[in-house]
Amino acid sequence: MPLRDPIDPKDAVSTTDSHAHHFAEAHEAIGKADILIEALSWIRRFRDTTTVIKLGGSVLEHEDALRHLLVDVVFMSTLGMRIVVVHGGGKAISRAMDAAGIAPHFVQGRRYTDPATLEIVEKVLATELNEELAAKIEEYGGRAVSLNFRSTPVLFGERLDLRDDAGNSVDLGAVGRVTSIDRLTIDNLMYAGQVPVIPSMCLAENGEKLNVNADTAATAVAAALSAEKLVVLSDIPGVLRDINDPTSLVHSLSAAEARALIADGTIASGMIPKIEGCLETLEQGVKKIHVIDGRLRHSLLLEIYTNSGVGTELVRDDARSSAASHQTTTVGTGA
Repeated sequence: MPLRDPIDPKDAVSTTDSHAHHFAEAHEAIGKADILIEALSWIRRFRDTTTVIKLGGSVLEHEDALRHLLVDVVFMSTLGMRIVVVHGGGKAISRAMDAAGIAPHFVQGRRYTDPATLEIVEKVLATELNEELAAKIEEYGGRAVSLNFRSTPVLFGERLDLRDDAGNSVDLGAVGRVTSIDRLTIDNLMYAGQVPVIPSMCLAENGEKLNVNADTAATAVAAALSAEKLVVLSDIPGVLRDINDPTSLVHSLSAAEARALIADGTIASGMIPKIEGCLETLEQGVKKIHVIDGRLRHSLLLEIYTNSGVGTELVRDDARSSAASHQTTTVGTGA
C-alpha cells in the first residue's frame, strides 16, 4: 500500500493561518451583529418620532464631517425617524461679505443685517447652502426638500426687539425671531418620507425677510413640532467637567443639574448661552436635547442608536423624576 505524501509544514502553517483568519472574520461579523441588536431597541423606540437637527458652524465647513452627518440623516430617515434639518451658515456668509468688501458687524453676538448684508444672507444661506444640503441628502440616497423663499418658506416672525443694559432698543437691522411655523407643510413632508431642510431666516407679515440665529430657529421648530429630540451639532463633545479632559464628558444632565454646573462654573464661557438655550427648549416641551461633536464620524448614529452615546443629553427634571420612579433609567444618552 503506497504511503501518503507527508504534509508540507508550509501547508500546515497556511491551513492554520486560514482557520485563524476565518475565525477573526467570524468574530468581526458577530461584533457587527451585536451592534445591530443593541441598536434594535432604539430603532423601535424612535420610529415615527420627530428629531430636529441643527447644522451649523464648523460642521458645515468640513466636507468629510458633513458627508458623514448627512449619511446618518439618510440612515435615520430610512429607519422611520422623522427628521428636520435646520441650518445656519455664518462662516460662508462672512466669506461672501468679505468678497463683496462688506465688513461684518456684530451687536450682542448677532450679525447686524443691513440691506446689503441681507441680500448676501439670503443668497448664501437661504438659497445656495440650503439647496446644496437638500441635494446632498438626495445624492446619498435620501429624499429631501429645501424650504426657502424660492420654494416654500415655513418660518414666520418679526424683527427682534433687543435691549441694552439701560433698557434702550438696540438696532440690529433685519434680524428677526420666529413666532410661528407652517407645521402642516413640514408634517406632510415628513410623513411622506422627506427630510425638510430649513434655513435660519423667517418672513415677516409685511413681507420683509429676516435673518435669524440658527440655534433659536432650531429651538422654535423643535418646540412647534413637539419634537422627541433636538440635536445640536457642535465642535465640542458636549459638557465636560474639566474642559481640558475629554474623558470628563457628562453623558446625561437634568435641567436642575445643568443649572448647578453653570452656577459653579463647570459650564462656562461660550457653552453657557448654548446650554441656557437648551434649557429654554426643554421648557417649551421638547423631551430631550443632545449636544454632540458633529466632527466625529457618524456621531448622530452613535448618539441615538447606542447605549453609551458620544455627547451630552439634557432632559427635563420631571422626565428624570419619572424615569427614576419607574426604575427605567437607561445607560448613556441613546435614550
